[in-house]
Amino acid sequence: MPASPLDLGRLHQRLIGTRFAGHIQHFDSVGSTNQLALEAAQSGATAGVWVADEQTAGRGRGGHGWHSAAGDGLYVSVLVTPQLPLERGLWLSLATGLAAQAAIAEASGLRADIRWPNDLLIGAKKCGGILVESSALPARAGETAMLRYAVIGVGININHAEFPADLAELATSLRIVAGHPVSREELLSALLRALDAEITSLEMAHSTLLARFAHASTWVNGMRVQVPEQGGYTGETCGLDARGFLQVRDDAGTVRTVLSGGVRPE
Repeated sequence: MPASPLDLGRLHQRLIGTRFAGHIQHFDSVGSTNQLALEAAQSGATAGVWVADEQTAGRGRGGHGWHSAAGDGLYVSVLVTPQLPLERGLWLSLATGLAAQAAIAEASGLRADIRWPNDLLIGAKKCGGILVESSALPARAGETAMLRYAVIGVGININHAEFPADLAELATSLRIVAGHPVSREELLSALLRALDAEITSLEMAHSTLLARFAHASTWVNGMRVQVPEQGGYTGETCGLDARGFLQVRDDAGTVRTVLSGGVRPE
């Protein structure tokens, strides 16, 4: 279906008071919104939002491609400079998952699950994904390394009526599940407002992020999973460590830390 136009003036009004107000750039088609944001960050920018109707070279975590149909999805990247230690860099992905989950509920009434660390699911099918790319400030010996900037990319399938045959069993859209079109502008506005609040919360000394993510995702505790790393193993998820990495108790009873994502149901 044709892309509904984004009213940038109205979006600005909805975002007043957030770090994103006045920073939105919209494109009909780009290679990758994350690439635009990274180039801006490397040139000294400290804030920005890049949103496109279509991506021709969108990518997900691990270098995987992303199906970016023209006008049917939300393809957006934001540049942020949070006061966050590098060792908590993964928290940005978890926080974005919570923001996206809240935005989907607000705009469509649907509840998405979050598959650690960066996939949005409805039922057993993927409806969105998150890719965070960051850079750290130089740190002297004994100092805590801090993030210099982070680019957060979010792709959400909104109004796709169908998918290519090779994706149909794996992917879905908000429209397919809800049975009606969903406003891209409403979803973007809700996402940016929720993300602004999440990033502000991250910077607090006693963030509740990990507990809230564990509550919001069915994948953090009690899920039987297959883990492809470390030679491959199976086990049951049993929480997050302090950095936000998933813990899995393998079939021998050893608790292992999943570092690269990619867990799947057993």
